[in-house]
Amino acid sequence: MRKSEVHASESVACLNRALNHLKDIWEEIGIPEDQRLQRVDAVHMHVKNLLDMMIAEEEGLRKRLLDSIETCQKDLDVLCKELRLASFQPEEGSTMLQLEKDMRTCLKAMIQEKTQRIKDLKELREQDKDLCDILCSSLYAIDMDSIPSAQDLDGYRGHLDGLRAERNRRHAEFVTIKTQIISCMEDLEQEPDTSFERDVVCEDEDAFCLSTDNIAALQLLLSQLESRRAENEVLCGSYRARIQELWDRLQIPAEEREGLQEHMTASRKRNREALSTEVQRLEELKIQNIQNFIQSIREEIVQYWNMCFYSHQQRQAFTPYFSEDFSEELLSLHEAEMENLRKHHEAHKELYTGVQQWEQNWTLYQALEKKATDPSRFNNRGGNLLKEEKQRADLQKSLPKLEKSLKAEIDQWEQEQGRDFLVNGQKFLEYVQEQWELYREEREREKLERQMKKSKQTEEDMLYGTIVRTPSKRRMAGTPTPGKTRKMNTTSTMSTPNTTLRSAYGGPVCQSPVLRPPLSAHKGGLVMRTPGRGRTPLGLERNKENISHLTGSLRTMAASPQKNYSINSVASTYSEFARELSSASKSAHQKGSLNSTITH
Repeated sequence: MRKSEVHASESVACLNRALNHLKDIWEEIGIPEDQRLQRVDAVHMHVKNLLDMMIAEEEGLRKRLLDSIETCQKDLDVLCKELRLASFQPEEGSTMLQLEKDMRTCLKAMIQEKTQRIKDLKELREQDKDLCDILCSSLYAIDMDSIPSAQDLDGYRGHLDGLRAERNRRHAEFVTIKTQIISCMEDLEQEPDTSFERDVVCEDEDAFCLSTDNIAALQLLLSQLESRRAENEVLCGSYRARIQELWDRLQIPAEEREGLQEHMTASRKRNREALSTEVQRLEELKIQNIQNFIQSIREEIVQYWNMCFYSHQQRQAFTPYFSEDFSEELLSLHEAEMENLRKHHEAHKELYTGVQQWEQNWTLYQALEKKATDPSRFNNRGGNLLKEEKQRADLQKSLPKLEKSLKAEIDQWEQEQGRDFLVNGQKFLEYVQEQWELYREEREREKLERQMKKSKQTEEDMLYGTIVRTPSKRRMAGTPTPGKTRKMNTTSTMSTPNTTLRSAYGGPVCQSPVLRPPLSAHKGGLVMRTPGRGRTPLGLERNKENISHLTGSLRTMAASPQKNYSINSVASTYSEFARELSSASKSAHQKGSLNSTITH
């Protein structure tokens, strides 16, 4: 049972108790029955009117609730349509009062949402206008009279984010280009001429319109200024190169050069003018010193001829080089030739560098090969012998590889250029082959010279005798030195041919450090000194008088027309030598006897 029903039952019981109490009062008072009925009717009327009044009020309340629900429903339908939201759905089992409350709460929230969206739309539109003014672009396409949806507002915000990013990018690009433009104008010493240039250089950065047209105009202006600056730098660079060239050729002292050093790095207008003035001054000096100038250019031409491996015929082809008529025309011809040589060398620099590297390696290889025949290299101080041998082995491997690599590059170059690549007037491989042939011929010639020298030394040793020396070895204890040899007072006799032959072939024959001169060289008091002891050999000093009788025959043999000696020639003429020596001895005995007494 509800509490309201309990309260109604209590109200009825209370009304009955009140009526009973009234009856008791009326009876006690003694009110007649008819008056009692009137009074009961009055009570009934008052109670009825009060209840009717209460019912009417409650009926009014119900009607107002129904009207409010209806109104809220209509407003909710409109707002849901405007805000593009789903329709309001009441909860099942809710009372009229709860429904009306929920609808009013939802309606209030939707009204706030509508107000906020309108406010956001207006704010976004203002931001859009500012960005569009800066970027010179169109406003975002959106209906300002309708309520935007949440998706519309998100899309608008995304669009504005893109505009801000584009604005920042363009602003950064503008600042960078502006800085470069100012730098170019300073280098060119140029002031802003047009209104656009003044807007870029002088006005505030935030006031500049960052439209695509303005950015393109900025890029065009920068490219023009950079082009002019590049042309100015190229011109100044050519001036500097020409000045340096003229300074070197005219041999301008360093004191005069110091005054222009500040203009040798920068490329501004005043630098360009100063460089141009200096070039004109040097050109005038060049005309005044045209002979020295041409001689200087000729030295450089020779350097490039050497670097380009020009042959004698190629050098002779430039006939102005040999002219002595020093004039401006001759100077122009030399300058043109110099420029052509410089361009030719730069165009084929890699090939010439490779050939030069081959020549350096080839020269080093020849030097190492020559050292390999030098006996002094066996001293091996500091391990040089091992280093040289290793270096020579490396060159033996690297030279063929370098030749092969250069051959491939030269073949490719000849196919591209349609002409031969010449080194000293020859194809590179022919030049290399010729160098190898010359090297082998030189080796054969040196070998033949050594053989001839050895043959000649052997022949002289057989003719004049030899002394066995071992200067690099220490004498053993007890061995008498040449200066301490016991003097003999005996009669000296000449050796027979057989004895001499044994000395030459049977015993040890050693080559003296210095070729022994003929015995006739002692004539006139000359004393022969050996490099080892600096003392006259004892046997030769004792037989001085005996040998003097043989000088005639020996001088005759020494003046023999034979110039080129060999082992075979010595062997074939030795019998003649022995016969002549024997006949000379006999003739001397016929004239008189030899003095065998040696004075001390």
